[in-house]
Amino acid sequence: MSSVKEVIDSGRAVMGLEFGSTRIKAVLIDETHTPIASGDHEWENRLDNGIWTYTLDDIWTGLRDSYKKLAADVEAKYGTKLKKIGAIGFSAMMHGYMAFNKEGELLVPFRTWRNTTTGPAAEELTRLFNYNIPQRWSISHLYQAVLNGEEHVKDVAFITTLAGYIHWQLTGRKVIGVGDASGMFPIDTNTKDFDADMIQKFEEKIAEKNYPWSLKEILPKVLSAGDEAGSLTEEGARLLDESGTLEAGVPICPPEGDAGTGMAATNSVKQRTGNVSAGTSVFAMIVLEKELKKVYPEIDLVTTPDGSLVGMVHANNCTSDLNAWVGLFREFAENFGIEVDMNKLFGTLYNKALEGDADCGGLLSYGYLSGENITGVTEGRPLFVRSPESRFNLANFMRVHLFTALGALKVGMDILLKEENVAIDTILGHGGLFKTKGVGQGILAAAIDAPVSVMETAGEGGPWGMALLASYMLRKEAGESLEDYLSEKVFAGNKGSEMAPNPEDVKGFEVFVERYKKGISIELAAEKDLI
Repeated sequence: MSSVKEVIDSGRAVMGLEFGSTRIKAVLIDETHTPIASGDHEWENRLDNGIWTYTLDDIWTGLRDSYKKLAADVEAKYGTKLKKIGAIGFSAMMHGYMAFNKEGELLVPFRTWRNTTTGPAAEELTRLFNYNIPQRWSISHLYQAVLNGEEHVKDVAFITTLAGYIHWQLTGRKVIGVGDASGMFPIDTNTKDFDADMIQKFEEKIAEKNYPWSLKEILPKVLSAGDEAGSLTEEGARLLDESGTLEAGVPICPPEGDAGTGMAATNSVKQRTGNVSAGTSVFAMIVLEKELKKVYPEIDLVTTPDGSLVGMVHANNCTSDLNAWVGLFREFAENFGIEVDMNKLFGTLYNKALEGDADCGGLLSYGYLSGENITGVTEGRPLFVRSPESRFNLANFMRVHLFTALGALKVGMDILLKEENVAIDTILGHGGLFKTKGVGQGILAAAIDAPVSVMETAGEGGPWGMALLASYMLRKEAGESLEDYLSEKVFAGNKGSEMAPNPEDVKGFEVFVERYKKGISIELAAEKDLI
């Protein structure tokens, strides 16, 4: 304890803080990259006038509360106050749209990645660039606002992501990490900057509107992992720590998206490696050796935090509906006067799924709380469906909800693995789906028919990954790559526990996914008729 206290007091500890979909978490690490304190804040997005959003008050309340709890954890464990920090990094959910005027005022409520209201813009830009532009991307939101004739567009002076916004407010610098930037607008992997040719095409596309801005002017400056991205100002220190204890001047690394922090947290920045993050949403990130042969609407092309090309399969829905069903079982038990341990409940129900039929006994479900781009569904309609012949029991019921959590992901991954023949040496899983040992891991292995590893550190997730990126900026040696830093100084000797796919589960998942794809018509009917 005394050595950790000395690391903290001397300002050598490093902090990463990430805004997830349902939780904001801060993690403090020591010089061995081991977490030594943490603090978190639960929050939830809201549907406001048809837009999924978080308010500025939500954002700042959550940031301050998570930091306050981190500082309290430090004091409780080590008997000292958190005054100095060696480096900080901020990360958040990628994509979305935060637009500000020249006075720095937010012009419209924050439009998050979860919105599926930019279809016409995304389709038009994909054709214009010959490059897949998903609905979630910032440029889709901006261009859809142009198409809609929205009044605020003429006043735009700066657009950024949630992580970019936090970084700007705490440092005064309008910058963004290349990984997060790649969810705003396409990146040229040679220059590691926004693609200049595509920017020119966009400018020509909107020239007749005569807006008083150019796209290049309103986008943040792109930085790579390891670059210095400013420092915590006096004002920023007070925004973060209301107690006034934290000293200003802390170096801050480029802000990143949750995809990039997931890659860092799983040592998946090298070509032919990949990771799957499964929580409220689910995405797979595969670091590619070369460009894809075709443009696929199901595959986003983004980058690692140091600018390598990544094929990303992103599904908006994963465990939310599954969690709701587990909550129903808790409510059932509590009505019998049984006190429920949620970890035990999740573990029991997840393991029960392993007893089910390989193909889930003919059951079908869709955990779509929001639209799902990969399968062409624009609005959320969670459904559970069965035929009279389906084998309806608890094991199959839990199994189908675990399978469907990865259903849309599999549709996209099949393109990379079966059509593009992308080579993968290692896949690492992290996120809530993998907390029950061997269950989510085995189901993902079945879905992609490849071995899946989970590290003990996987539960640390994005905030820890962000802390690693901050540590890399602070401690890297001259010429040392992010890949080498992670492999040799963070993950040396830790490859995780690997699980090979069970052949029967692989066959069962293939049967299930055909039922899943065929049943999308049911989901579309519900979207139309279930109001």
